[in-house]
Parts: sequence; C-alpha cells; structure tokens
Amino acid sequence: MTVPNTRQEKRLHAAGHRYVAGSEEVGKGAWAGPLVAAAVILPEGFSVKGIRDSKQLSPSQREKLFVRITKRATSWAVAVVERQAIDRVGIQPANVRAIQQALQRLHVQPDAVLVDAVKVKHGKKPVTAIVKGDAKIVSIAAASIVAKVVRDTLMHDWDRQHPGYGFAQHKGYGTDGHRANIKLLGLSPIHRRSFEPMKSMLAGRKRGRP
Repeated sequence: MTVPNTRQEKRLHAAGHRYVAGSEEVGKGAWAGPLVAAAVILPEGFSVKGIRDSKQLSPSQREKLFVRITKRATSWAVAVVERQAIDRVGIQPANVRAIQQALQRLHVQPDAVLVDAVKVKHGKKPVTAIVKGDAKIVSIAAASIVAKVVRDTLMHDWDRQHPGYGFAQHKGYGTDGHRANIKLLGLSPIHRRSFEPMKSMLAGRKRGRP
C-alpha cells in the first residue's frame, strides 16, 4: 500500500509558497448523485498519521480523520456539482468546475496547488497535477477524505428521500443491485441521464421498448 508523504508540500514551502492546497474530487464514476470536490490547506507540522487515499479507509476511519483535518486545517472548502450540471456540461468540465470552486472557496487563498491528475487553473498560482496524487500526496489525500465524507453524507440524505435504490450502501456507484433497482423503480431525480446504463434505458423508452 502506497503511503502519502509531504515531500511535494515541503518542496513548495522551501520555494517560498507558504500556503499549499491539495484538491481532489469524489463521485466521478458514479451513476447517480453529485460530484464533490474538496480543497485543503494543511499547516506545517500537521500530524499525517493515518492519512490515506479515502478509498483505502473504512467509513469510521474517514469520519475520524475528517474531524481532525477540518479542525486543524489552515483552510478547507468543498464544492458540489449536481447531477443536472453533470449531464449538461459533461463529467470532465464538471470535474474541473468542482475543483476550481472548492479552491475559490478557501478563506485562505493558496500560493500553490496540488491536484489529482486534473488540469485546472487557479489564477496565476502554480498548479501541479499528479497522477494518483491521492495515494502519494498528503494534502490531496486529506482533500479526498473530506470530499468522500461530504458526498457519502449527501448520498445518505438522498437514500432517505428516494428509498429503494440503496444509495446509502453503494453511494450511487454501479452495482448489480443498483441496476436491478433502477429496472424496478425507474430513474430517480439524481440518476445521471448522460451515463450508461441510464442513457440506453431512456433511449429504449423513446423507441418503445419496456
């Protein structure tokens, strides 16, 4: 298991960039629900114990780390791009929008940005996109934890509003059970119409197929 480190942050600090933000999105591949991005500026000396890519952590581990990160962070922020916007502009532009909005909402603006594999701009500040950054860079991993906890909370809320789909369990991602529930109940308001299999289901209805 790759353990994130602070080498990139320290390099940027040494170059004179006092505030370094990590940013990451969650929910890009889901069939339903929003895209959530987070941006986090960690203070120098922050204890990185336990910080990992959010996918490598249990829900209870993420929730404990979420509290520690948001309590100690120099600044943190989230941005939510809803299903309708994802279907309207496409997933890649929605991804960029979410990350840029999260960065803009930081109450302390960063001097440099580290982001997971997405090319974004943040004014004239240096932005470094790192493939699998959430597994390598502590500030990106911290942002992934914040984004994941926020998105999971939103999906639990949607599960209460639209029971039967299993949103609290699969969080909107594609599973056999999720597919079966869509066939049984039809599409909910948060299902992404531009994604498969929802797109084909809608096309089939237009052609008169059940």
